[in-house]
Order: sequence, then C-alpha cells, then structure tokens
Amino acid sequence: MRFLKNLSEQSFAKLCAVYAGLVFGIYWIPLRALDSAGFSGVWAVFVFHFLSAIAIAPVWLLGWKRFAQNGLRFHFVCFGTGFGYVLYTAAFVYTSVVSVIVLFYMMPIWGFLLARIFIGEKITLIRWLSMLLGIGGLWVIFGQDSGIPIPRNIGDWMALTAGLMWAGLALMLLTDDDEKPLDYAAGFVTWACICSWIFALLATKTGYEPAPQWNLLKSHLVWLIPFTVVVIVPAAIATIYGPTKLNPGIVGLLFMTEISVAAITAAIWAGEPFGRPQLIGVILVTLAGVLEPVSSLLQSRSERNNVNLNG
Repeated sequence: MRFLKNLSEQSFAKLCAVYAGLVFGIYWIPLRALDSAGFSGVWAVFVFHFLSAIAIAPVWLLGWKRFAQNGLRFHFVCFGTGFGYVLYTAAFVYTSVVSVIVLFYMMPIWGFLLARIFIGEKITLIRWLSMLLGIGGLWVIFGQDSGIPIPRNIGDWMALTAGLMWAGLALMLLTDDDEKPLDYAAGFVTWACICSWIFALLATKTGYEPAPQWNLLKSHLVWLIPFTVVVIVPAAIATIYGPTKLNPGIVGLLFMTEISVAAITAAIWAGEPFGRPQLIGVILVTLAGVLEPVSSLLQSRSERNNVNLNG
C-alpha cells in the first residue's frame, strides 16, 4: 500500500494501462472455455460484458443523478469506447487474428499524431523509437508473410476503425477537466454490453456464429462470476483510468502488453508455436512499452539529483 501511495498519478495510470493489457492478454483463456461450452465468438464476449455490467451497476444506481447531469461529451465517450472495443473483439469473427492485432495496434501512431495536432504534445525521439519497436515487434510476431497491413475486408476495417476510435477517445479522456474515471468505466462497460449483444445477434443472423446454448451457462457461473468481478471489472476501470492521465500514444504502447502476454500464455497452455520470431517480437513489444516510462524515471531522478547538488 505504501508503494501505491508513493506513486504519482501518471505512474499509477501507466500501471493501470499495463494491467489492462495483461488481463486482455489472458482473455482468450476464459473465452475459449466459453467457446467449448457453446458460446462462440462475440457471444462469449457478450457474456462477460453482461456480467460486468451487472457487477458495475451499483455505480449507475447510486449516482444516477450525476449520470443524468453529465454532458453529451461524457455519453459520447462512453458509447464510443464501448462500441470501439466491441468492434475490435468482433473483428476476429470476420478476418484473421493477424490482421486484427496488427491493424488495431496502429493505435500508438494515431494517438501520438492526434495529441500533437490537438494539444501540441511533441513526438519525442523516445516516442518515435517506441513506435518503431512496437510496430516492429508486431511485424516479427504476426506479419512477416502478410506484407503491408492494408485493410482488405470488413473485419480489417473494423480493427483499424477500433484503433482510430480508441486513440481519439483516449485524447478526449485526457483533456476532460472534470474527469470521472469510475463513471466513464461504468458507461464503457454498459455500452460494450449493449453493442456486443447487437453484434452477436447480427453474427448469428448472418451465419457467422451459431446461436448460444443458454441452458449450459448456469454450470459455468461458479467461475464466470468471480473471474468477472475480480479480474475483468478492475481491468475495465484500469482501461479507462489510464487514458485520463496519459498521452493516447503511450496508452496504446502500454496496452501492447496484451500481445506479449497472449503469445506467451498461448504457447504454454494452448500449444501454439513460440520460437525465435515470437521471442524477438515479445522483447521488442515489451521494450516499446517500457521505453518511455523508464526514460521518464531516469530523467526525474536526474532532475532530483541536480536539485540536491545545487541545494
């Protein structure tokens, strides 16, 4: 607890973004468990969002007057983050995993560019290097044989749009003077639930997903509910809190921990390949995420030392 008290707001926000990436890096495990239970693709995502919405409902119920008084900007961000996240998860139904990951995680580029255009934040040499490392790591893991990541189908466009949306919405969160991270998280989860339900219905109606076997869900609630409350809901709050304090490009880089964790855990528990390309890619992506935080830490220490020497 003392460690957390000593953290600056930005440092805590970085930890939140990393935590969100870690959780969504293992998200495939419960999703695959639900898939084997008769809830495939977007239906599995809907189940988690539905349970998360119920778990976070007290925030709405206790603060309904505050939610009603929040302006259009607040509700737009809540809807946009929920819709953007569901676009990302639903894209896996319509295109390859490689395309979704590579196109969505162009997000750091959009984030740094938007922050430069709208709030004048410089794209420093460290940030350029972080972007190169991150994109290079993604290419090594996923894209050596796929060429330049150009959208070719509806799933590709969904993934690219989701990354653009999250970059823009992260900037809106950062520039909100009257920030309400918990309120935003409640709105994000609720809209994600609504949007994932609509996507799941469309996927079933168009033949991409079979109808879920609702009668089998009851036997899985014994692990679904604790996992949702203890892991997924805090990750959703962390997903929103990070952008309220950080440049959207940095948020995108820190979210990339999802890639490293997913590659490692899939190799351990799903028997997926993890050779030299995956190892190199994980190292590059990890370096991309830690480069700026480490640089900032070293710079702040250097400034404190200079102050002490001058004092």
